[in-house]
Amino acid sequence: MIALRRYVSAIALAAACAAPAGPQLKATATRPARRLGKIVFSSDRGGPWRIWVMKADGSGARPLLDGEKGAADVDPSFDPEGTKVLFTSTRGGKPGVWSVAAGGGKPVRICDGDQAEWSPDGKRIALRRGGRIVARDVASGAEKTVTPDGWTGCSGPAWSPDGKTVAFARRQKGANAIWLVASGGGTPKLLYDKKGACEPHFSPDGKRIVYETETHVWSIGADGKANRMVTWYGGLQRYPRFGPRGQSIIFCQGASPKGPWELYVVPAAGGTPRKLSEDGSDMYPHWR
Repeated sequence: MIALRRYVSAIALAAACAAPAGPQLKATATRPARRLGKIVFSSDRGGPWRIWVMKADGSGARPLLDGEKGAADVDPSFDPEGTKVLFTSTRGGKPGVWSVAAGGGKPVRICDGDQAEWSPDGKRIALRRGGRIVARDVASGAEKTVTPDGWTGCSGPAWSPDGKTVAFARRQKGANAIWLVASGGGTPKLLYDKKGACEPHFSPDGKRIVYETETHVWSIGADGKANRMVTWYGGLQRYPRFGPRGQSIIFCQGASPKGPWELYVVPAAGGTPRKLSEDGSDMYPHWR
């Protein structure tokens, strides 16, 4: 698997499960409540995959930075203050973790790897490299592999709000499961191993974890209890994250594994979704 977030294979979702029959997703037509913050995401609406940003209500979408010919930029993630964005890119011909100011500018390459996310205090990042989860100190560059020796097939690291735990997925024997490990390393604890669960992200209060099954979005208590379905529409719903207040979940919806992909927001407990984007394919959203 190429280190960029499943790169073309992820974007095409060749490994995704076939979508079960279900009601087609329809966005509500009522006027939305005012939403604060910004959403950063990856889009191919301008051609190659690039990092874009828009207001939380879906308006004002624009490219965050210029791309490099032949390269793809995906996996954007705001820092805790919303002043910087991490992303994965194949700039220079090799997948790596990059950073750019949230207002745009010249990106800086940080290290090899992909799927990076800031720690809650902004002092560390967690990333995937060689199928293992690594924590890196931003200032010194010091690194520690937090998953055990011999643990490969790991992906999608996500910090708990207190910075003490990293959630991640691990693929074994063709199926994903979600695990929790201390951010300083240790023995991982299995959280959930059904339905191909992957792409975990904590709620702002740390009480729940949203995840996907490669077809739909679910959430589960951080203690492994109270597992519940959030989306059940036809097509595929993927790459979910909680909104900044934990009351909503943002995700991308595709009619088929080939897309096109659009961004939606739905109440965290489930309900009527609202479309935020269209035009091309939009994926990997992060709302800050």
